[in-house]
Amino acid sequence: MFVTISRSYGKKQTTGCLSVFDEDTMVFQCKSLELPYLENHQNISCIPPGTYDCERITHRKHGVCWLVKDVPGRSGILFHAGNFAAERILLERAILRNVRKVDTLGCIMPGLRFFDLNDDGNLDVIESTKAMDVLRVLLPQKFQLIIR
Repeated sequence: MFVTISRSYGKKQTTGCLSVFDEDTMVFQCKSLELPYLENHQNISCIPPGTYDCERITHRKHGVCWLVKDVPGRSGILFHAGNFAAERILLERAILRNVRKVDTLGCIMPGLRFFDLNDDGNLDVIESTKAMDVLRVLLPQKFQLIIR
């Protein structure tokens, strides 16, 4: 079993199509939401494209999720539930008047659909918990993640 994410890179966020395969057969597909790609800088960027090993863990905050292993220059990258991703640099500099909630520091958030939850013009991922529930049933303890 393996997972692919086909990304679309934006200035403020990275959206994707996450697909789960059992050999050559796609068994599940959902959306993914991440931070924008900012040269893989910790806490403000999504991870670079590549092939990674993932392992199921129980996280104190996110419960059962998956750790993405051996990301160059990064640690603690997870697949976990969440809704919001935005360019953190803007938030930290308080350029935005209505500071938006951010649920990731570089992790991957799956969801069933995209929707602008807070009317800020950015896509958010919704029904993330439902997507995680499906992934928890389908995915084995360890699998390979291919990000393009």
